[in-house]
Parts: sequence; structure tokens; C-alpha cells
Amino acid sequence: MDNSQDYVIEMLHITKEFPGIKANDDITLQLRRGEIHALLGENGAGKSTLMSVLFGLYQPEQGEIRKNGEKVTINDPNDATALGIGMVHQHFKLVEVFTVLDNIILGAETTGALGFLKKAEARKKVEALSEKYGLKVDLDAKVEDITVGMQQRVEILKMLYRDNEILIFDEPTAVLTPQEIDELMATMKEFAREGKSILFISHKLNEIMAVADRVSVLRKGRYIGTVNTADTNKQELSNMMVGRPVQLEVRKTPAQPKEEVLRVEHFCVPSHVHKRNAVNDVSFTVRAGEIVCIAGIDGNGQTELVYGLSGLDKSNGGSVTLCGEDVTHYSIHRRGANMSHIPEDRHKHGLVLDFTLEQNMVLQRFNEPQFQHGGFIDGGAVRAYAEKLIDQYDVRSGQGPITKARSMSGGNQQKAIIAREIDRDKPLIIAVQPTRGLDVGAIEYIHSQLVAERDKGKAILLVSLELDEVMSLSDRILVMYEGEIVGELDPKQTNVQELGLYMAGAKREGKEATA
Repeated sequence: MDNSQDYVIEMLHITKEFPGIKANDDITLQLRRGEIHALLGENGAGKSTLMSVLFGLYQPEQGEIRKNGEKVTINDPNDATALGIGMVHQHFKLVEVFTVLDNIILGAETTGALGFLKKAEARKKVEALSEKYGLKVDLDAKVEDITVGMQQRVEILKMLYRDNEILIFDEPTAVLTPQEIDELMATMKEFAREGKSILFISHKLNEIMAVADRVSVLRKGRYIGTVNTADTNKQELSNMMVGRPVQLEVRKTPAQPKEEVLRVEHFCVPSHVHKRNAVNDVSFTVRAGEIVCIAGIDGNGQTELVYGLSGLDKSNGGSVTLCGEDVTHYSIHRRGANMSHIPEDRHKHGLVLDFTLEQNMVLQRFNEPQFQHGGFIDGGAVRAYAEKLIDQYDVRSGQGPITKARSMSGGNQQKAIIAREIDRDKPLIIAVQPTRGLDVGAIEYIHSQLVAERDKGKAILLVSLELDEVMSLSDRILVMYEGEIVGELDPKQTNVQELGLYMAGAKREGKEATA
């Protein structure tokens, strides 16, 4: 066993409880100086909770934290910062109306004798850091106007500006493109070479194998073990994480497409940011019994396309035909009669966070005869329905159907939305990043559900940034670049490299291929 001085941080026998759930149950985690240490586990395994304890956001009921062998007390994030601990959260903590520079120095401002802000000095320091680590950002842009990949760079620069030496990354690649992920991995390795120590929360086995020195696995709040990545493989890690062998490949037979369910012709949706259209002259079809995937780098019009199709945004040209009916000018509610929508932003459009899980399960359906009695909602029927879905989709929460949606882990929130939308049993399912933030066990289940729905004759439009998911789940791939469809590819005839060229705009087909 190593001597304790080899460890920069030790979390010893940490227990953290919430109502109805032991999020961390006697967990010990030891971080060596200059290593990249991955923390792996399913959603709700307790990874984010454990890191929130280290960052001072939560106080544990039991256990202690040591830095360089000395016991420390971390009452809040200011204590953590003073100890050189920084954290990039899964949902970024940025002030959208402030500039990039103001966000980076917020809370750590350098002031002169009379309390005036020394902004020029701060700018020099941030520019030097951004140059040194290749983290290019526009310091004068407002955060609300930059991409999520750029926002993440701002979060990393915030840590570096505070001279943190222990860096926590919570699911850092969930919102990044393949190219940005490669850049982030290189940056993390550079930090480790300089002697910084990194804790990296993830459930993406490829990334862990590529970047981490060691992996600690949590399952249902318990510590399972720590292994060297050099001595393990993806299958072994997924077994440790889920507690059973996991099917890492999608199993599906070739599609048997039938009648056309969705036809989109010359469709245009205006942009909220620029004068030009976010979706420009897009045409495609989706038939019953096939999964058509829209692939592309984030911010190329996919979000606006889905908003336009679902009725969340107004289109300004072209038409949408659903089940033979022109729905171009229909409200969201009328379109919903034939469409299920698993939205990209689960907090904004997927759930009412202060409602209970059971209320969220019947959001669009509470007025159906099965859920009401004499004009009043039938609580017993709603509860029985919610319990059926919770059981079927393994939605984990502290208090079952009466849990507030806000208190659930991101992955379990996602499972709740998917359960609700698939069970509505509509001819078209629009699934936007359905497995974002999910672990291998949940991904395996949701992929199998989408394939099962396809085989029942549903038309599925999948929008995904995960190239593995695009390649393994889709029957046809449409690539979007700058608001247009630039290629239609057969997943059996293409590869990730070719897909990447289309996504980056380096390659495109003639217009006729998109119809």
C-alpha cells in the first residue's frame, strides 16, 4: 500500500444521506498527486454527491477528508477554493448576461487600494492561461451568445484563474463534439503532466480508457473497487459498474420500412441569434419501422429543426406532413396527437421540476378518461400508472412516485421522460439526445426500447451528438451543417471519419440526395 503522503486528497469512509436514500455509503477514495483518476458509476450511484462533498456543497454525516495527509474541514466552496480544489459542474454555473471575462473573475476579483477592480491585470492573466492551454475564448462575448463547448472552456479557465491544483470534472464531455472531446482530453493530460491532480466523473468507458490512470467504481452508493486502466477493459468496467454483463453493441435486425409517417419539405425556421434562418430549405421523410438520425455538431440547426417540427418554434417556410395531414400551422397540442417528443433540455421542456414524479408521468394525459373520475383527477389511477412505468424503466428515486422531480439524478429524470413519451404510443417519436448523461446499463435499455418501438412500426427521428449512437442505432443518417442537410449516409456503408467530414462541412452531397 502507498504511504499516505503520496495522496494529495483522501476521502475516508464518507457517508451522505438524503431523505429515503443513502447517496454515499462508507466510501473511501484516494487521489494521487499528478494523476487523472476517473470516478465511474451508473446514474444515481453517488458520483456527483461525493464530489459535491469534496467541493463543500454538502456536509457528510460521517467520514473525513485529508489533504496531503492532514485532516481538513470544507464547509463551503470558498473553503474548497482556499485548499486549491476547483470543480467544473455538469450543469455550468455561469451568469449568462455577463461577459466571459467577468464570469472568470467573479468571486475572485483583484482590487486596488480603493476597492476598484483591476480588470486589465485580470485580463492579462486570463489571456496568458488561455494561450498556455490552448483554451481560446472571446473574453468580451456574453456567455448567452457562445456555444456550450465554449462555456465549458470558461468554466475550466475559472478554475485555472483561481490557481486550483485539484480539478474536478463532472461529466465534462456530455455536451461536447468529438473534436472538442479530443481537445479536452489533451488539456487534461497537460494538467496532469504539470502536477495537477484530476478527478474525472464519467460513465463513458472509451474516454476513461483513453485518459485516466486509475478508475474507482461506485454502484448504488457503495464503493466497488479501484483498478488501473492499463490492467482492465471496457467489458470488465461495465460489469463492475452495473453488476452484470452488459451488451455494449446495439442488437437489431435490418429495418422493414413501411408507409411514410413524417414528410418535411423545404422547411425553414428562423434563428433567434442571427438574421439568417437556423434551418434552411430542409427536406426529408421518416417511414414507419425505421430510425432516421439527424447527426451534426451542436448548434447547426438541429435544436431549431425539432422546435419547428414539434411546434415549439414557428417555421417561416416549407411544410410538415404528419400521418398524411398537413400540420405546418398546428399548435403543439394538436401535433402531439400523433407525436411523442423526448426533448433535448430535460429541465426546460421535459419536466416540471417542482411536480412529483407521478404528476410528471401524466403531464399531457391527465384529462384522459382513465386518469379522471367525475371531472377530478383520479389519484389512485395516476399512482398505479406511475408505479408501472417506474418499475418497467427502473426509475430510481428516494420516495418513488411522490419524489419531487428536482431531487432526482439527471439520468433518472431522463428515464422518466423516456418512459412517459414511449408509453404515449404515438406513430412518430422524436428523440433528441435520448441517452445524454446516461450510463451503459440505461443506454442499453433505452436503445433496446427504441429498436422495439421501431419494430412495432413506429417512425423514429433521432437527433444525437454521440457518434457511436448514430452509427449503431440509425437505419439512415442525415447530416446537418449550418442549417442544411449536407448528406444522407447508410450506417453500414460509412464510418465515423467520413461522418465527421460531413459534420465539419468539409464534405457535402448534391441537393438531390436530401429529398
